[in-house]
Amino acid sequence: MSLETIPKELRQLRACLLCSLVKTIDQFEFDGCDNCEEYMGMKNNRDAVYECTSSNFDGMIAMMGPEDSWVAKWQRISKFTKGCYAVSVTGVLPPGIVRELKSKGIMYRPRDTSEKS
Repeated sequence: MSLETIPKELRQLRACLLCSLVKTIDQFEFDGCDNCEEYMGMKNNRDAVYECTSSNFDGMIAMMGPEDSWVAKWQRISKFTKGCYAVSVTGVLPPGIVRELKSKGIMYRPRDTSEKS
């Protein structure tokens, strides 16, 4: 599929590097991340949106019943809000944010499945 055939709205989608929630740049900036806002601080901060999200992701899962979905459990998103999630997100959070998450007791596991260690 060439870039010209992808609707403009889909080209503006980004996925959170922590939880893989998919939204537009403007939605992340206006509302922050529905799952990670208290840690990531993307609301009203476009620089944080670019640092904490990626436009390079594979697949999408529409999750409506997180508590009943085996796919949500498999993707480690069963405790998150309803919405669309990327299957894999390319990229990692900046080291400063990873350190801050660790200091708050949150384990960061990159959602990038393109490279296995």
